[in-house]
Amino acid sequence: MITENNWNEAKNILCVRLDAIGDVLMTTPAIRALKESLPGRKITLLTSPSGKEIASLIPEINDVIVYDAPWMKATALRANSSPEFAMVERLRESKFDAAVIFTVFSQNPLPSAFLCYLADIPLRLAHCHENPYQLLTNWVLDPEPSKGIRHEVQRQIDLVATVGCSTNNQRMSLQVPEEARYRIFNILKSLDIDLEKPWVVIHPGATAASRRYPPEGFAEVARSLILDRNFQVLLTGTEPERQLIESIQKAINVTSYSLVGCLNLTEMSALIQLSPVLISNNTGPVHIAAALGTPVVDLYALTNPQHTPWAVPNRVLFHDVSCKFCYKSICPEGHNNCLKLVTPDEIVCATWELYENTKTGVEQLPKIFLAGLVNY
Repeated sequence: MITENNWNEAKNILCVRLDAIGDVLMTTPAIRALKESLPGRKITLLTSPSGKEIASLIPEINDVIVYDAPWMKATALRANSSPEFAMVERLRESKFDAAVIFTVFSQNPLPSAFLCYLADIPLRLAHCHENPYQLLTNWVLDPEPSKGIRHEVQRQIDLVATVGCSTNNQRMSLQVPEEARYRIFNILKSLDIDLEKPWVVIHPGATAASRRYPPEGFAEVARSLILDRNFQVLLTGTEPERQLIESIQKAINVTSYSLVGCLNLTEMSALIQLSPVLISNNTGPVHIAAALGTPVVDLYALTNPQHTPWAVPNRVLFHDVSCKFCYKSICPEGHNNCLKLVTPDEIVCATWELYENTKTGVEQLPKIFLAGLVNY
């Protein structure tokens, strides 16, 4: 029987991360610390539908449970509470020894903690601003934001360290299947992309309006990279972003390539892994790039400070504003100046500098794939 604070006997652990792709990825070093700290430990991730998409590519995760929690922003309105009772029963049946609830500091962990309490999970760990009493057996008083803000990766590493879990490898974790890289190589080949010459992936979308660099700015960046720096430019996005990508391509007015709506998340990850550089708003692909070691130019809206690229060559571009760190999905001032005032020339220069400084390692990828995949 697992007793309170006896984490070194907890072999079946539930990790709760109910946010999106990037949030799950930024939790992976902490998950690795949990996994490595006890041989044979099993990790199950309780996550959102979007979080599930990336979880299958994270080798430290053994199983995934999908849950649209009603206390999360993106969840549709519930007709009743039956999904919550069903989830409690599912968690109870899994007989977890412990649960670690991962949240950003602006989220309240107590709804998740109560779910785990009802499911009779004996050990329950989370950061919390208020006294949780019996809902958490291991309460870490949340120091953020009053005592400063850590990077999201560091926040979660620090959380699991309080129960004796650590890792020497603090890189984010993501494993792309070889067959996905094969498919991407053949897509690039069909587009006549010359992997021996400079090329770049541009991802101009983001779920939050406050985190989107202007489309006309992306078009100017792409046009300059093509005409002035001899880059080949690929644009990516989901199907709802098709109109955005098409408008950018039209404004570029020279040859560029669109993969909008063509790639699933695994293939998108493979494309990013192969790319010499990614240019993106601060959204999921930035964290995919960081996990895979791909240099990234991050157009970083100053909505929050803790989600910059982790442990990868990068350039974080923004315009400093007095209203920074608003934590809003829509700019409350209506001007988006933290992004809008970043010039296309700044982005082009950052891309070129990053490409030049990192291409020695990146250039080896095309040669490896040319050697191994040409007849695939």
